[in-house]
Amino acid sequence: MVYNEHDVDESAMKTYQFSDLDDEQIRALCQRPKMDFMSVLEQIQPIIEEVSQQGDQAVLEYTEKFDGVRPAPLTINPQETSPELDEETRSAIDTAFQNIYRFHKAQLAAPIEVETMPGIRCSRVARPIEKVGLYIPGGTAILPSTLMMLGIPAMLAGCKQVVVATPPNAQGTVDDEMLYIAKKLEIKTLLLAGGAQAIAAMSYGTESVPKVDKIFGPGNQFVTAAKMWLQNSEAQVSIDMPAGPSEVLVIADENANPAFVAADLLSQAEHGADSQVVIVATPGFAFDELQNELNNQLKQLPRKEIAAKALENSFSVQVENIDDALYFSNRYAPEHLIVQCDDADSLTDRIQHAGSVFLGPWSPESVGDYASGTNHTLPTYGYARMYSGVSVDSFQKFITMQRLDRAGLESLAPSVAKLADIEELEAHKRAVTIRLNDND
Repeated sequence: MVYNEHDVDESAMKTYQFSDLDDEQIRALCQRPKMDFMSVLEQIQPIIEEVSQQGDQAVLEYTEKFDGVRPAPLTINPQETSPELDEETRSAIDTAFQNIYRFHKAQLAAPIEVETMPGIRCSRVARPIEKVGLYIPGGTAILPSTLMMLGIPAMLAGCKQVVVATPPNAQGTVDDEMLYIAKKLEIKTLLLAGGAQAIAAMSYGTESVPKVDKIFGPGNQFVTAAKMWLQNSEAQVSIDMPAGPSEVLVIADENANPAFVAADLLSQAEHGADSQVVIVATPGFAFDELQNELNNQLKQLPRKEIAAKALENSFSVQVENIDDALYFSNRYAPEHLIVQCDDADSLTDRIQHAGSVFLGPWSPESVGDYASGTNHTLPTYGYARMYSGVSVDSFQKFITMQRLDRAGLESLAPSVAKLADIEELEAHKRAVTIRLNDND
């Protein structure tokens, strides 16, 4: 595999010529940096075990160990708080809340009922997952947007109990922005803990944390490993999706603005040193201008060291046409796909694998992160090939029903009886024939 590196620039990315890559090299490029899950599991298993046995006490001890604070109480009811926000912050939250609510409300599915044959009616109905847990990462910054992205579809789906877990701040509580949103969502249990201990608490339940049936939300490798481990444990809990570090792929043609592209790449790179950003460019795109923009914009970022490290994990691909660009993008299956091309709308039918797509020069990925209305909890690490982002459906399960009258059963009986004979399941056959032989 041949590439060019510019060691003098910390913002430089490896560059590949698509025409020089064979299928194995493309496959290797599309693989994400390997995560050592076995090592992570060894670290989180004792935490999970202690929380399952000791409940609140273990959660408090690990929170004090990792976050440097021991919350008292461990859980709070946001409905009993009085958050104070300035008008600008309140307005920004309300605008985002309204747009996310509007888009997700449209996802509510109507019941389906079909008469498959005369006298045979089949239907499907939605029911909420009763108890859900929402994990909201903390650490270097609060993420009120994630609380909206998870809490709004949970509310619309009709989940009866919603538990929110987020690491406490230095004062052992949670910021007013989070409390304000939690109040709007009518959430009554907020767990002041993060990491594997919070995931375990929601999975098993503790003295103050209700056990949930499904856990949602992004997190670091310890949170992700805890979610994946617990969904296969006796805790009997499911999760939204597997997850890895954040990522974006930008397709840019000759008319794409290099400053816009650089800003989009850096907006993902600043998430974390393990984030990956990729640009796939057709002939005529101004790569030199992009490099200048990356250099200049990177210097202005408070998190420039983090973004620079992410760029080291990243790369660009030069393709000969838009067909190759879309082929590579679909192979990569990005969490976020930005299409900065002329007439980007005409390409949508050819996009097969992506978490969320941003079309045209005026659609930065940031709007989807915060306030356009779509959800920002998306499949990463190539899982966009088989997983969707979070939606109202994520907080529901679907139950099928059927109702037959005698004529319907009579018409279907020969097929059922024959299939039961083939599978040598006599009782299945008799469950049909006994009814038809009953003349009462």
